[in-house]
Amino acid sequence: MKTLAHKQSDAQPVSWAPVYQALREAIISHQIPPGTKLPEDELSSIYSVGRALIRPALQALAHDKLVRLEPNRGAFVAQPSKQEAREIFEARALIEPKVAALAAQVATPAAIKELRLHLEHEHSATQAHDDGAAIKLSAGFHMAIADIAAHSIFASYVYDLLSRSSLIVALYWKRRDATCESHAHHALVEAIANHKPDDAANLMRSHLVDLLSGLDLELVSKQDRTLSDMLRK
Repeated sequence: MKTLAHKQSDAQPVSWAPVYQALREAIISHQIPPGTKLPEDELSSIYSVGRALIRPALQALAHDKLVRLEPNRGAFVAQPSKQEAREIFEARALIEPKVAALAAQVATPAAIKELRLHLEHEHSATQAHDDGAAIKLSAGFHMAIADIAAHSIFASYVYDLLSRSSLIVALYWKRRDATCESHAHHALVEAIANHKPDDAANLMRSHLVDLLSGLDLELVSKQDRTLSDMLRK
């Protein structure tokens, strides 16, 4: 694995941002599952940077609610509770139908082309049984719709909720298609492409209800691999 230190330009000061981005990506894609301990010394070794860069990266992830910092115990990938899982999907069900309707009003042919390409990548990940990529692409699809809607406040809420939803899906899914059924995403794209805001809103609302029903909020997965194994490319 290439170290983050090697990716830094010699002319630029070393930043904690690449560590933050790498860990965020690993968490959202389920490369590191919920509840995993994130020791500073081990992360420092994995990324070949000093612990002084690990700490602010973990603090930023904690601000994003992707990491939990515990006094005298260290950092852990956040492990959403059952109540939090329900509340996050309830919030999504309030916001994302409106976002889908806005997207249907303003979507351009170029934006629709990008959504269709995204669906192809989702389908490929599902066919390959790449669960991590499927979770990441599922969230990315919903983010893309928020981008098309061009409402910065709604988009910021959607981004935050989707990051936390990815952890919930990783922790509680009971069937592979809980990430996002392909037919639901295809129907959404068609409604947006045909500029049907009411249809897009209704489809999004129904889709989120289906997503929540595809989770088993009593299920908690166990992982026996080391952090180094999880992060190894």
